[in-house]
Amino acid sequence: MEVASALHARTVRFLSSISLLLMLICGLPSVAPAQTTANIKGTVTDESGAGVGGATVTLKNAAIGLERTATTNQTGDYEFAVLPPGTYSIHVEKTGFQKQLAQSILLAVSQNTVQNFQLKVASASEVVTVQGSQPVVESTTMTVGQVIDKNVVQQIPLNGRHFIDLALLVPGTVTPPQNGFLTAPLRGMGSFAFNSAGSREDAVNYMINGVNLSDMVQNQVTFQPTVNTVSEFKIDNSTYSAEYGRNSGAIVNIATRSGTNEFHGEVFDYLRNNYFDARNYFNPVGVTQSPLKRNQFGADGGGPIFKNKPFFFASYEGLRHRQALTTTAAVLTQAERDQITTSGSPGAQGLLQFIPTGNGTLNGNPAFFGSASANVNIDQGTIDVDHNFSDNDRLHGYYANQHDKRLEPTQGSNLPGFGDTRAATRQVFTLGETHVFSPNLINEFRLGANRIHITFAPNNLTDPSTVGLAGVLGPNMLYIPVISIRDKAGLLFGAERNFPQGRGDLSTVVGDTLNYIRGQHSLKFGFEFRDFHNDNFASDPGQLIFNTT
Repeated sequence: MEVASALHARTVRFLSSISLLLMLICGLPSVAPAQTTANIKGTVTDESGAGVGGATVTLKNAAIGLERTATTNQTGDYEFAVLPPGTYSIHVEKTGFQKQLAQSILLAVSQNTVQNFQLKVASASEVVTVQGSQPVVESTTMTVGQVIDKNVVQQIPLNGRHFIDLALLVPGTVTPPQNGFLTAPLRGMGSFAFNSAGSREDAVNYMINGVNLSDMVQNQVTFQPTVNTVSEFKIDNSTYSAEYGRNSGAIVNIATRSGTNEFHGEVFDYLRNNYFDARNYFNPVGVTQSPLKRNQFGADGGGPIFKNKPFFFASYEGLRHRQALTTTAAVLTQAERDQITTSGSPGAQGLLQFIPTGNGTLNGNPAFFGSASANVNIDQGTIDVDHNFSDNDRLHGYYANQHDKRLEPTQGSNLPGFGDTRAATRQVFTLGETHVFSPNLINEFRLGANRIHITFAPNNLTDPSTVGLAGVLGPNMLYIPVISIRDKAGLLFGAERNFPQGRGDLSTVVGDTLNYIRGQHSLKFGFEFRDFHNDNFASDPGQLIFNTT
């Protein structure tokens, strides 16, 4: 059961990445660039293996119109830092040598890639084309992790279309236990956590475009962006860079999907129903089968607003989950009902209306078999905008808004007509700016916000005074208390303890990272500031426990 925290909290977190000083030691590998960006480095040599200094290296990403140029140092080394994930080509040229072109170099989120070149003495004005290759082992960073690329995210069949389910493809990652901390999958919304490399499920840090996406109260992901808007994500589950903080478990870096110079879009609708479903054991023949109908539908598309300049990608996804849960409860015999009607207290007579008459037997005793509506509605919209002011200045913005409403009819009750409704608004905003001062000095600025507002309200709003319970548990009682009759196999109905309740959380983040490349050293300096506000409310309808009818 989801529980809202009863604490009021305001937390400010300051992180600083000073690990660059360690990189001053000659020969140490560079640290992976911040969060969702990537970098590529390599060495240009001649046929004898000597480094070729002064070679011009040009990097291009035709899909988003990005181009950068660098010059190799005396030992032939080059590096491009803070690059958006995507497919690149690299062109190398130096007077007296053949030109060389490497194509289809894939840069994944938060990944270091190495692409080396060996130039031959020019015999003609020709270009040697090679195919970019991906290293089996990432040798330029100590981080241990794996990228789930866009082909897997957007094309693999997923029951429910929840991207966190793909985390199970990473070695060392398993499904969290059902009795873990808020890890049981939520109806229509999937699981909000996983276990990786032996860490707890509530120790994972979720980030989207370099901004916090973790629920700071529950220590789980705030919400799951629709898979159509996730370009790719990476899970680092061991030996992270110093730029990461807050959590001791795995780091999940999510890169959102952006538009390109080509228009692409899709419309989809996924349907499931109970036409082929088997009956629940407690939903016997003769009782209407509990229905299930699930529609997950939407559309997305993106492209250039102007070629090579601003790009957009927008999406909408809706879920209409119509399901009835089978309910089973021991109920009163007809003789017990007659006794309450004729000689019971006013409170007992008032509550009798909420206990249905039996329509079957359970272990030889009267029982009621029924179903209760457990509907889920979700609407999520996103917009992603990129703009290239120039080859040296790039801005990226992302906003997602999700409204969800979920009915939990059997929470705290085994009779229909009770339970609660959970309504929430979840929002995330990220803004990042990358500025290239020179091929050796690149700055990355980011800010963002993550907001959640959720309420838990009883479904049954009957005034206790109208059923003879006025003053039983206090003058301020607004809902029927939790009522348990133990001699009826735990017959339970009424409102829920600690309900209604709710909370509103707001996390804001601002950070900056400066990447400096000098010779064979790649240095990084930066800071991150987080501000967290948490507001809660809760009340309790009380409870009445009866040992016998």
